Amino acid sequence: MARTVWDSTVGKKTVMAVSGLIMLLYLVVHMIGNLKIFFGAGEFNHYAHWLRTVGEPFMHYEWTLWVVRVVLVVAVVAHAVSAYQLSRRDIKARPTKYVHKKARASYATRTMRWGGVILALFIVWHLLDLTTGTVHSGGFEHGKPYQNVVDTFSTWYGNTIYIVAMLAVGLHVRHGFWSAAQTLGTGSRTRDRALKTTANALALLLTAGFVAVPVGVMTGVVS
Repeated sequence: MARTVWDSTVGKKTVMAVSGLIMLLYLVVHMIGNLKIFFGAGEFNHYAHWLRTVGEPFMHYEWTLWVVRVVLVVAVVAHAVSAYQLSRRDIKARPTKYVHKKARASYATRTMRWGGVILALFIVWHLLDLTTGTVHSGGFEHGKPYQNVVDTFSTWYGNTIYIVAMLAVGLHVRHGFWSAAQTLGTGSRTRDRALKTTANALALLLTAGFVAVPVGVMTGVVS
């Protein structure tokens, strides 16, 4: 049954919708955590340490964090694979372009695929920068995320990469949230306006919340 569902177009769209909502929930929580940087190094570093001790003593040190990581990896892979396969299926179904072009879609709709690629590349860079320290500018300090974040956003390329990626997040969320609602059957003629308003609000909130951190470092509010 699982294979039958996965092989169907509806099944793949459902996987995309559910995995997308999981990642959206993570983004909201992650943004809230990031904003703790405005309360100082002590508050932010303590929050980062708390993430590794959630669930103790029932859960061992970092176990809860690893559970979250595994769930996110599964969601990202499922989302990417289903998106790629749906894209290939669309191309096979219509190998040649339409003679008459469809009505112009929104910018977010037309850039969803490229936005996904940008975000995938950003995730790799972000992990290598602030988790492993492999490509981190300056001296990476384990257990001191506040100092590491300041180091990253003290460089022009760190700010550029991050802000471009967050703009891509906003566009992706704006279209993805509404699409997920339609796929999961929550959309209707009476609810579409509310869903689109919610999608726009989430996209704006997430973009502004994430971009606030590099802007805070650039302006000296966070130093």
